[in-house]
Amino acid sequence: MERYLEKVLEQIKEKNNSEPEYLQAVDEVYSSLSSFLSKHPEYEKMAILERMAEPERIIMFRVPWVDDNGKIIVNRGYRVQFSSLIGPYKGGLRFHPSVNLSIMKFLGFEQIFKNALTGLPIGGAKGGSDFDPKGKSESEIMRFCQSFMTELYRHIGADVDVPAGDIGVGSREIGYLFGQYKRIRDAYEGGVLTGKDIIYGGSLARKEATGYGLMFFMSEMLKESGISIQGKTITISGSGNVAIYACEKAVQMGAKVVAMSDSNGCIYDPDGIDLNSVKEIKEVKRGRIKEYALTHPNATYTEKTTQDSPIWEIKTDIALACATQNELTLNSAKALVKNGVIAIGEGANMPSTKDAVEYFIDNNVLFAPAKAANAGGVATSAIEMSQNSMRFYYTFDEVEKKLNQIMINIFNECKDAANDYGQKGNYVIGANIAAFRKLSQAMICQGIV
Repeated sequence: MERYLEKVLEQIKEKNNSEPEYLQAVDEVYSSLSSFLSKHPEYEKMAILERMAEPERIIMFRVPWVDDNGKIIVNRGYRVQFSSLIGPYKGGLRFHPSVNLSIMKFLGFEQIFKNALTGLPIGGAKGGSDFDPKGKSESEIMRFCQSFMTELYRHIGADVDVPAGDIGVGSREIGYLFGQYKRIRDAYEGGVLTGKDIIYGGSLARKEATGYGLMFFMSEMLKESGISIQGKTITISGSGNVAIYACEKAVQMGAKVVAMSDSNGCIYDPDGIDLNSVKEIKEVKRGRIKEYALTHPNATYTEKTTQDSPIWEIKTDIALACATQNELTLNSAKALVKNGVIAIGEGANMPSTKDAVEYFIDNNVLFAPAKAANAGGVATSAIEMSQNSMRFYYTFDEVEKKLNQIMINIFNECKDAANDYGQKGNYVIGANIAAFRKLSQAMICQGIV
């Protein structure tokens, strides 16, 4: 089976040699499956690995729109419908200049495993555009979203593909997208998008879900090792939705968050981060994190001067990577280990490089992988879909309780799979095997499709 695995990885590299993020995502999953595949030699004949790595459908389209000066701009749109093995395609939309096919495929591939771990009936997809909402007026963002949906609408539906938000796509963008979808379809199909505003079909606790879910997973992981979150020091990269609500839940659990960041640098506040100030800067003003230090005399701001964020140099018990892919490098991992970090949690998608992950595990640092630890957002999106179907809404406490139980179940799935294949405590391998096992069984049941 090692030969089969190597052959497949080589074939995937040859076919996708210009897509580094996608190749990294596939390699990260497949290279951890040796012990599982050795018990299933029949998978080679059935081409399970080959089929799993090939998207069911890739959609690319142009998005023309007019800016406030009357200039016509053309962006590129994507939707990678990766797998519908266990439910309709489900995954976010990302609006960011870095968006390309490699990133869309990597995110879609990650999504199928993440969604499988939730235990909910949702497949995996991802989409977005190289459009940058930063610096754009409300009218420009609305016009772009309307143009984007004018193409996307024909490929989605509550029982087909249900997009949500991601980087650059919050409730504002979801609202514009939904309004255009409703306008084109001439029907109110609430379940076609998730992450909607509460007043027209969104779910309570959806905004908080990814960050809260990360902390629920971290709590279970630490508890398994006899460690309490209470009293621990935490640093969190990023200052977007995931980071903000991971911070909020960490404080509720009794931890002290001392640092957050954005793409320009990081703030450190030994008194503990004033989250209300961060929310004002990021969610209201849409400003930069350095503004925090202007109103908090004990806080300091450090500019980012290399690819490694200065936040990883800060001594901490727990570090949460909640910004973007490959932000946590081997250099940063070494700095964190040197400073005595005990646990890492991935709140973003694939935020750690492969060598950084291996370094943490080799140095006995507890590691919560993204496809398990940040699944709270999509899990709550699935709860939103259910509420839309029932024309009924849960309270915030009811959704949070369901989310907590889902994250506990995900942790136990990862733990049990790791134990089953002789990898106790390795939740990276546990997550990959648990998800792959479920998806491969569904693939076998459905025949050669």
